Amino acid sequence: MRSRLNITLLAAGAALFASPVFAQEAPEENVLDGDYLTVGVGAVYVPTYRGSDDYVISPVPLVRGHFKGVDINPRVAGVALDFIQDPKDAKIGFSLGPVATYSANRAGRIKDPVVRAAGKLDPAIEVGFNAGITAYKLLSDYDALTVSADVKWDVNGAYKGMTVNPAISYATPLSTALVGVLAVSARRVDNDFASYYYSVTPLQSAASGLPVYRAKGGWDSVNTSLLLAYDLSGDVRDGGLSLFGVANYSRMLNDAKDTPFTSIRGDANQWIIGGGVAYTF
Repeated sequence: MRSRLNITLLAAGAALFASPVFAQEAPEENVLDGDYLTVGVGAVYVPTYRGSDDYVISPVPLVRGHFKGVDINPRVAGVALDFIQDPKDAKIGFSLGPVATYSANRAGRIKDPVVRAAGKLDPAIEVGFNAGITAYKLLSDYDALTVSADVKWDVNGAYKGMTVNPAISYATPLSTALVGVLAVSARRVDNDFASYYYSVTPLQSAASGLPVYRAKGGWDSVNTSLLLAYDLSGDVRDGGLSLFGVANYSRMLNDAKDTPFTSIRGDANQWIIGGGVAYTF
């Protein structure tokens, strides 16, 4: 699906520059009509691990584009491809393609000495597929509502399990220079994922003093995000420099909330704030 919006934190910020909000109607020279590339860099204020109440600032690179009929969509520490191309005047669009991400949850930068004593975890390399459907022109001639999901498996021998991330996003222009996206998403994890990240083994308990805990799979979080992108030339369709910002709230659920890593040493309420600059050509 051409110009599909993504809603994963700062990755979604980059996607705004190629929003279907503007791709369907454009000036004579529209950088989004052909092959293009958006590259950017940002910084985010994030928890040191999922469930932590300690925060750090981390740099985030961003890449998005369209090349030879394939959309390149950003993910947090990853990328997704979309092989389905929709007509510009389509009222309904579809997306389907592979996705790959990298996760370093509790693999480093842990501030809490108790959690750090429990030991670092191996980073995960996740691969899978993404699929979605978008409805255009709902409340205006330029807005879009997208329902999508990523399904991924760890192939690096870390948690060795599967996750499913369904999401809903609504995008609309606030002016020719400013685009906003409101998004809601969730994540469901299997027993392997929950055991790896949320369980406290007897060895981890002895090393950290945390109680032994056995976690099971299920819904582990729900998220809501507000994203804004502003084109410095005054028109997102002509490319060039843009600024983006994001605010995300996540609530840990079920065993992700009850694990001692969250309930004793962290916080079930998770915040992410960030921003950056991007260039489209």
